[in-house]
Amino acid sequence: MRSILNVGCLALLLTAGCAARPMDWDLMGREAIYDRPLEEVWPSVRQYFVDAKLSFREAPDSPVLQTEWKEEFGGSKIAGYWHRYLVLGKRETPTKSKLWIIRVTRSANKTLSAPGKEMEWGVSRNMGMDRRRLDDISQGLVPAPGGPETLEGGLGLSVEDDEDRFSMPRGENAILAESAQGTRDLTMEWRVFNAIAPGLAAKDGAAPRTAVQPVAKAPEAETAPAFTECGAPILGLKAQAKAGGVLLLGELHGTQQVPRFIAQAACQLTVAGTPVSVGLELPVENQARITAFLHGQGGEEDWLKLMEAPFWRSPYPDGRGSEAVANMLEQLRQLRVRGLDVAVFVYDHPKLTGQQREQALSATVLKEVEAGPARFHLVVSGNIHSRTAKGLPWDKQYQPMGRLLSDRLKHVVALDVAYDSGSAWICGPDERSRTLDCGVKEAKGKDNGDRFFVHVWDSPNKDGYHGVFYVGRVTASAPAISKGLGRPGADDNSVFPVPPDADAVASARR
Repeated sequence: MRSILNVGCLALLLTAGCAARPMDWDLMGREAIYDRPLEEVWPSVRQYFVDAKLSFREAPDSPVLQTEWKEEFGGSKIAGYWHRYLVLGKRETPTKSKLWIIRVTRSANKTLSAPGKEMEWGVSRNMGMDRRRLDDISQGLVPAPGGPETLEGGLGLSVEDDEDRFSMPRGENAILAESAQGTRDLTMEWRVFNAIAPGLAAKDGAAPRTAVQPVAKAPEAETAPAFTECGAPILGLKAQAKAGGVLLLGELHGTQQVPRFIAQAACQLTVAGTPVSVGLELPVENQARITAFLHGQGGEEDWLKLMEAPFWRSPYPDGRGSEAVANMLEQLRQLRVRGLDVAVFVYDHPKLTGQQREQALSATVLKEVEAGPARFHLVVSGNIHSRTAKGLPWDKQYQPMGRLLSDRLKHVVALDVAYDSGSAWICGPDERSRTLDCGVKEAKGKDNGDRFFVHVWDSPNKDGYHGVFYVGRVTASAPAISKGLGRPGADDNSVFPVPPDADAVASARR
């Protein structure tokens, strides 16, 4: 059990060790205080984690527990992030208590990788085993080292072969084997409080002060989970979520982070009780195909039907058909499988241009909003369409989709994307060939930390944006079809296996 306490010390250091950095707390900014001694509160805390199906271990004779790793969008195979919680009971006074809940995050990619993890410790690229040793093993003269639970990973596996296993959380000391990020999670603290405080008050016959917020359950679902792992809370997001409201996100196409932001936002809002519709700037002809995918089982046939649309095979893939977007659709599908009320609609009209296209975009979004007045709408587009101010540098009378929607709807908030420098899959003009050049390009931004957040200004800027949504350091996401998502067994070099048609060409040029 010492390892649990060691993990706790590490998490606390990660949380409170840098006084100069802003606190990673939710914007509610206050602690949940129980009007009960800790000894009375702790059994209910334990039961909450049992009911949420979060397996945990406890320190003996101490109000400390640590949950096992839980995958974000568990079951999706593509989330790549795991979270666990360290829960510390604290006595505020002899008759009052509180919890500190530390969220610890790990990733299968190299974003959180400790410097030096990729170093080779042997000259043969086989975890230090020389050629003679490998020959002896292959001939059965000596036993193979380790097994699937060791860093060697079995017979003669190279560093590259073993990288996936090396990156996965393993055992109670996994957090110490690779990097992790720990933050105090006030949202989780209040979630636990809202769940158990009414029961504690009822024991004394008092009226409960707090009602538990139910999740937004899909109409066709029989049940919805009490707990879903949606990643670290997005600061400032919940303040924008209103029934019938529209949050316009002006994105940078072709990154891994923006689709993850959208999936996390939809997850966190539905778990908090708000049904969400996600609007994507994909051709409207794809609506039936995407709806069928969201209601499917996520098998190879479902992927094939989704990916056979010409849109994914555009000769000018501008990032809207990226692998990250396809993964986001899978993550949203996973939420629906769990019974959460998440929907997706598409609204692009690529055969139109200029002001006619903006009119058509806004009309399609407006129809969705009017059909779901109790829902919150996350609408993602390139950052021209989402502006709410009239005029562009080349056309002072131009009215973007955001402007048209804000004239018709009461709650429209437009956010421009903000990010740290990195890369994105971008299509830009090639002056020599007078065509679009698509590929991984440098994206310059500003470092505002690692945490996703929403920030709204006191007044809109000249482009009509009310604030920003921040996604951290950006990394490029290649076209989904180049990863073989449209063909089982396709390799990474099978780019655009089906010739594009005229509609796909027109879509890319607009």
